[in-house]
Amino acid sequence: MDVLVARIGKPHGIRGEVTVQLFTDAPEDRFDAGETFRVEGAAVTELTVVRARWNKDILIVGFEQVADRNQAETLRGAQLFIDTDEADDEDDAWYEHELVGLDARVDGRSVGKVTGLRTMAVQDLLVVELADGHEALVPFVGEIVPEVDPGAGFVSIVPPAGLFDLNTPGSNQAPDDGDDIAAAEGEARE
Repeated sequence: MDVLVARIGKPHGIRGEVTVQLFTDAPEDRFDAGETFRVEGAAVTELTVVRARWNKDILIVGFEQVADRNQAETLRGAQLFIDTDEADDEDDAWYEHELVGLDARVDGRSVGKVTGLRTMAVQDLLVVELADGHEALVPFVGEIVPEVDPGAGFVSIVPPAGLFDLNTPGSNQAPDDGDDIAAAEGEARE
């Protein structure tokens, strides 16, 4: 199965290099010289890495098939994929397609379904649609998600207090019309 590794951004310089938005935890491994990607959303179907370097926190990549800025511009928005059969298997590494659809359980009881994985700079987040229809973002770390069992069809979650309430309507929001604030100020004056 193919896995999305990156999306090509804007050209960088005049030598055909591009910026990439990463969807991988191991960019140093994925963007070694000689690595080849299947491409969707561009006229080319395959790109081979010639060079990759960091410019602050942005990865800049040069491809064998791209000689100048004009060619690089035609790649903007294209997606880069690898075949997971060729990818290194790690015990604690998961791809989104392996997680989506798994039952999310707290203390053995179902609280919802995993609907996505957001790969972030600091840590990944599991997107869980709760039974009441609201979405919860669960930090995908061992302390909070101690067990992932695709074979049995579930992930175990040990949520910190209030985690599932963060995105529900009315949570972490100021009063809409300010009546509660005005009432509280009036009581304080009396």
